[in-house]
Amino acid sequence: MSTTAKPVLVGIDGSPTSFEAVRWAAREASHRSAPLRLVHADVSALGYVPDTLGTATPDSTNETAREFVSDWLRDAREIASAAAPELVVETVVRTGSARTVLLDESTTARLVVVGSRGLGSFSGVVLGSVAIALTHHGQCPVAVIREPDEGAEREDLPVVVGVDGSGPGELALRWAFDMASARSAELVAVHAWHDLVVGELWTRAQADETWESVRADEQRLLAEVLAGWREDYPDVTVHELVGYGKPARLLLDQANSARLVVVGARGRGGLAGLLLGSTSQTLLHHAPCPVVVAR
Repeated sequence: MSTTAKPVLVGIDGSPTSFEAVRWAAREASHRSAPLRLVHADVSALGYVPDTLGTATPDSTNETAREFVSDWLRDAREIASAAAPELVVETVVRTGSARTVLLDESTTARLVVVGSRGLGSFSGVVLGSVAIALTHHGQCPVAVIREPDEGAEREDLPVVVGVDGSGPGELALRWAFDMASARSAELVAVHAWHDLVVGELWTRAQADETWESVRADEQRLLAEVLAGWREDYPDVTVHELVGYGKPARLLLDQANSARLVVVGARGRGGLAGLLLGSTSQTLLHHAPCPVVVAR
């Protein structure tokens, strides 16, 4: 395993989801023969409490925080080693907020993996602020991992990917096929056709085309998009699912019985300048399984 390859990066904050993120990331790094980088953002090293007009933190508080961080990183390394003993694992403590540090780390990472909620998240909040920042502004793909007990029985389930024919959608397909192949998992490719523009529908209606013919056209589109990927990944069994409705709803339905869901950062209907599409946002907030936002 090359230590010069881009690492799979995990943000560590001592929360249950961050440790589950380590376990998931260790397996992913092993599949990709990449090193694993465990990073903790040390706010206490700033010497003041953020958002309190520069109030200094007591030395005793800083020392206690450092002890916690040392324990968290040790536990994270042990979890990674148990999941993939052959991994090259690096632990790093960087000064700054988790958002700032992990966004910077994303510029040199293969993949950033974070828990859906950190220690600072409010009870009932599904997605933490760091996960939101990374999926919106990160410079590489981001995986958001749910609570430990929610992924425990998903190992035999398929990978699900959203397909819309866009550039970000192609990136999602690459990640989805890679993940399915590495895990010997089946792949479910989901394509929704609710967002046909009014002009296109009118043209088809004028030509006396029925809704069934529209569905057939969309099925052909999906088959064409997948054709090259099937050739590149002959070991992956692919199931095609075409449906009328919002993409997020169709993908959420499949997420209930998925190992993970892969989506592009922005879909075909994304507005110029929008950093994260509505489908990706909905899945990140509501999918019960890990979600990978490819970019």
